[in-house]
Amino acid sequence: MYTSDITAAIIRAAITIHRKLGPGLLESAYEACLAFELEKLGLRVERQKPVPLVYESVKLDCGFRADLVVEGRVVVELKCKEALHPVDEAQLLSHLRLLNISVGLLINFHVVLLKHGIKRMVNNYREEISTDAYKNTLTAEVAE
Repeated sequence: MYTSDITAAIIRAAITIHRKLGPGLLESAYEACLAFELEKLGLRVERQKPVPLVYESVKLDCGFRADLVVEGRVVVELKCKEALHPVDEAQLLSHLRLLNISVGLLINFHVVLLKHGIKRMVNNYREEISTDAYKNTLTAEVAE
């Protein structure tokens, strides 16, 4: 399975949840629902995965946690706020770097149309990807 297929499945699941629940809930509610939907698809999901910080060869426990890590290949950071900010992107990029994962999704559920709240980010990405699944997922929501 390509990483882009995993991100497409995550986006489809997030769209399904957003259509059913809409904006306005807590981040933890969307996290639980998204984990449930992805596990129904047979994907391995880790919730609140600790993000280790190694500084000068010392592993420090700073309490950093990634909301979801799917199949060990995609980090998902969920937000429920008026707008995403550069610090949200920096947080996701830091998690990608510290977990040595190349692809992440930043999803803000506090929007009218979820496609306006999704940002796909990469960090040193090398895998050949199938972008058709990703594009088709976002195009399908336009019909909403």
